[in-house]
Amino acid sequence: MPFAGKRVLALESRRAAETAELIRRQGGEPFVAPSMREVPIEENLDAFYFAERLFNGEFDMVIFLTGVGTRFLATVASTRWPLDQFTAALRRITTVARGPKPAAVLRELGIPVTIQVPEPNTWRELLAAIKDRPEHRVAVQEYGTSNPELLAGLRARGGNLSPVRVYQWDLPADTGPLREAARRLAAGAFDVVLFTTSTQVDHLFRVAREMGIAEPAAAGLRQAMIASIGPTTSEKLREHGFEPALEPAHPKLGLLVKEAAEASKKV
Repeated sequence: MPFAGKRVLALESRRAAETAELIRRQGGEPFVAPSMREVPIEENLDAFYFAERLFNGEFDMVIFLTGVGTRFLATVASTRWPLDQFTAALRRITTVARGPKPAAVLRELGIPVTIQVPEPNTWRELLAAIKDRPEHRVAVQEYGTSNPELLAGLRARGGNLSPVRVYQWDLPADTGPLREAARRLAAGAFDVVLFTTSTQVDHLFRVAREMGIAEPAAAGLRQAMIASIGPTTSEKLREHGFEPALEPAHPKLGLLVKEAAEASKKV
């Protein structure tokens, strides 16, 4: 089998069990430590204000970056207004889906997707997809922390940009597995490390710093083979000083595991 018994760390949260099984099927020994959870902002004033402006016709385009955030906006709006009012307002303007997840939620709500951003669905593909569009009153459904490159690119188009932050990332409620992952990484216990989102990198080293083992954890990561789901995650790894060994041909979990397993035979 491709992993041939190699010890593989993954930091997936929502699909933790599936990730472990995929690693096992490729002959690896998985350790999956959930590293993040989505936390709704308790006072959703930005979301309510966005809905009011949407109803008033103040936007020409809304960019949806995540499926969870898209659904959350609709849910928040429906606590004050009929859901049909919210969806009807979006049908009158241009909608942009960064990837398949927000596109699926929009279609589920009966809202046509005007522009589907192509893979690998980074801010670069998004800006290219709307480069020649005439709309200049643009709202952006943000997730976690802001993406400064995307916002800068949108502002460079001119017009009025309105970020809408609907949820934030935090550490999992139980940080025990993540702390154990940091300890094992610092001890050099992993041969391969898989990253499926940039926030995993931040949270792993946030915990490592809290434990006082950031430097040995970084050393352990550098001696392992690093596999990144795609360009955005790779950029975050490079910000922390790590160079990923590979990105899969398409940003899919199954392909990431499979291609990492194949590549690990050379390590």
